[in-house]
Amino acid sequence: MLGDIDDEVVTAFGRLLPQLSRSAPPLTGSDITALSESPAITVLLARCEGTIAGMLTLVMFRLPTGLRARIEDVVVDEEFRGRGAGEDLSREAVRIAREAGARNVDLTSRPSRAAAGRLYERIGFRQRESRVYRYEFD
Repeated sequence: MLGDIDDEVVTAFGRLLPQLSRSAPPLTGSDITALSESPAITVLLARCEGTIAGMLTLVMFRLPTGLRARIEDVVVDEEFRGRGAGEDLSREAVRIAREAGARNVDLTSRPSRAAAGRLYERIGFRQRESRVYRYEFD
C-alpha cells in the first residue's frame, strides 16, 4: 500500500503516470497525499529490485446494491514488465476487495493492451458484455 508520501513515491508517480496516460497532468506530493487519504481509494505499489516498479488504484464505494470495487490506473514500468508485478498488484487488489465484502471487482482495459488482457483473464477476470459510455468535459 501507499504509506508515506516521500520523494521516492513522488518520483515513481512522475515516472509511471506518463506510461499510463499521455494526457494526465503530473501529480504533486499533495495530490498523492489526497489520494492516499481518500477512504474510497487504495493505491498499491509494487517493487522490483528495490525500485517502485508499478502501481494500481483500487476504488471501493458503497451503492444501494452493495459494495463495489474497481481496479483503475494499473501501470508497470516498461523496464520491469514481465516480472509478475502486474499480477501481484491485481491479485492483492482482488484480495483486499474480497475481504472488504465487495460483490465483485470490475476493470476495463483497452483492446490494444493484449498482454494486460491475458493477465486479467489468467487470474480469473472474465470479459463482460457491456456498453461503456463516457461523457467528455471540454
